[in-house]
Amino acid sequence: MLSVQGLEAGYGRARVLFGVSFEVEPGRLVCVMGRNGVGKTTLLNTVMGVLPATAGTVTFEGKDVTRLTPHERVRLGLGYVPQGHETFPQLSVMGNLLVTLEASPHKDPAAIEEALTVFPRLKPLLKKRAGFLSGGQQQQLAMARALVTRPKLLILDEPTEGIQPSIILEIEEAIEHLHASGLAVLLVEQYLDLALRLADRFLILDAGHVVHAGTAEELRGEEVHRLLAV
Repeated sequence: MLSVQGLEAGYGRARVLFGVSFEVEPGRLVCVMGRNGVGKTTLLNTVMGVLPATAGTVTFEGKDVTRLTPHERVRLGLGYVPQGHETFPQLSVMGNLLVTLEASPHKDPAAIEEALTVFPRLKPLLKKRAGFLSGGQQQQLAMARALVTRPKLLILDEPTEGIQPSIILEIEEAIEHLHASGLAVLLVEQYLDLALRLADRFLILDAGHVVHAGTAEELRGEEVHRLLAV
């Protein structure tokens, strides 16, 4: 479904990614792991087109999307939830969902109810401004907005970062539900235990290189723990 080959990217003269290659097969959940500052967010931003690739290719469902804009990638079926619980703070929860629906490729109102089914905690909050939500509620709204576009591949950048434990469990259950329903997921996650519970496959970045990749079972080795240690 998603094929990344020889991907390189950076900021100005500072290269961050060096020849990164991996694939996400249909219906699979792939977890990207590594210490802080190794290039995980840069990788997702480049896959999504937020940051241009300086070398390599990104292919989605057989189509080269390396030079497409983020908006064009969304229309092809990529959904992205970046770090930071991004919402429109001045709009209500429903307003956030409606704006996303209007920009979606299908514009089917039923998509909002589908997203709220995954995140029922948002239903009583539909009239509340997003800026007044807790961090965990904002994260759920950010994920619901991505689901409104009905993505074929959902890309999540540390969805549990800075979230209260009760909401972390709900987010984990939502990801597990989406994965079980057949949605492919590319997930950046710091918590090894969470990755072990959710992922089919993983890759570990270190200094912008893929230094380890394999099945979830292989995440249990001593070398993997060394690569993830702070």
